[in-house]
Amino acid sequence: MLLSITATAQPYPSKPVRYIVPFPAGATPDIVARLVADRFSRMWGQQVVVDNRPGAGGTVGAAFAAKSPPDGYTLFQCNIASSAIAEALYAKLPYDPQRDFAPLSRIGTTASMLVVHPSLPAASLQEFIAYARANPGKLSYGASAAGASPQLAMELFKLTAKIEVVHIAYKGAPQALSDVIGGQIAVSMQTAPAVLPALHGARVRALAVTSLKRMAQFPAVPTFDESGFPGFEVTTWYGLCAPAGTPVPILDKVHGDLVAVLHSAEVIERFDEQMLTPAPLSRAEFAQFIRAEAVRWAKVVRAAGIPQL
Repeated sequence: MLLSITATAQPYPSKPVRYIVPFPAGATPDIVARLVADRFSRMWGQQVVVDNRPGAGGTVGAAFAAKSPPDGYTLFQCNIASSAIAEALYAKLPYDPQRDFAPLSRIGTTASMLVVHPSLPAASLQEFIAYARANPGKLSYGASAAGASPQLAMELFKLTAKIEVVHIAYKGAPQALSDVIGGQIAVSMQTAPAVLPALHGARVRALAVTSLKRMAQFPAVPTFDESGFPGFEVTTWYGLCAPAGTPVPILDKVHGDLVAVLHSAEVIERFDEQMLTPAPLSRAEFAQFIRAEAVRWAKVVRAAGIPQL
């Protein structure tokens, strides 16, 4: 109670705010964070400092944020990996994604793409499925570390299509994409922003995108939904959370300011450049969204037989 009174007795924020990103500098989550942090700094007249704490699929940064004081001066860029997938993937998680955070809003979403080496005799998703069924276990796909959303999107596709494609884990998505381009592996599931240069250079072929609508940047690439998998949708998402116990007036203020940021023409344009769609939600809607995502991906992890880490 004393903390709440102290935190709300003076205008918020009255000092710099730390914005934790659980992924490396330069990656898409970091770009998103710096856009939001910059707008917050302008609105609040206080510095909002992006603090990159990568490692273990985003769980290192999440654990740090969970243990931070709930005074509004630590914000955390929650995400599909550390907030929805990690609970099922890690045997001992050093935080509770549901209990230890106060969800504020989703920030944005982006889709993934199934891409193949141009030499693979498959020009469509259905041709790829036919080839995989004719060659069970002979195809391998690359994705970043176990539990990343593109890997689970691929595992969900495999379960739905009833095909056998072997997962090869890479240190990062760029290495997996590089090996598809070089012909060392035939297939990869990649986030759309990551694969953009390779597609424009015709170094890979995109068979389908995991959004329900075709992406404006790739109008010729069909969706899984229209390629024989009705309702198939997987998005990588980023959001904003605060440590549990942060005073409600602060949560309400940050939520309102974030929604204003996401509705600004400048941010919408910058997001479009990164192939991201602004996707704000109310605090209650975002909390429910995270719970639903956790349930969904726990089922996929179990069904795919992905071992816990």
